[in-house]
Amino acid sequence: MAKVIFGNHASVLVPRKDRDNIRKFYCDILGGQITKAEPERDFLRLGDNFYIGFLYGDVADESDFLRSFRSIWLEIKSDNVGEMSRKILECGLVGKLEVPDPHLYFQAPGGQCLRLVGIDEDLSFYEGIGAGIDVTKVKEAIGAK
Repeated sequence: MAKVIFGNHASVLVPRKDRDNIRKFYCDILGGQITKAEPERDFLRLGDNFYIGFLYGDVADESDFLRSFRSIWLEIKSDNVGEMSRKILECGLVGKLEVPDPHLYFQAPGGQCLRLVGIDEDLSFYEGIGAGIDVTKVKEAIGAK
């Protein structure tokens, strides 16, 4: 059987009006680098080998909190979770999401939902191994059934 893995590239279509905040957040706060900028898109590298293409257009702003829980959630890792959490929350560009999990969940400019974890952290729960967060509590926190 053929196998499938996630690659190291992502792209997202976001409202044109979010471009400055996206650049500030992903570059100034997370330390990313714009590898190429064009009038309608930015190519950005996070870490050594993860790339995101932000395509800017006249699209609806889906950064509404109520929509966020149906989005794909991306995980970002840091070697200093405390410092990075502080920077993320103090930048004023994100919305913190209240999820009953020990990690920081937030919505970045453009509407992407992210979870911050430690680089060397044991994340086996998220792989289906071991005990972890209470799914019932998560659903209650986000208003899902």
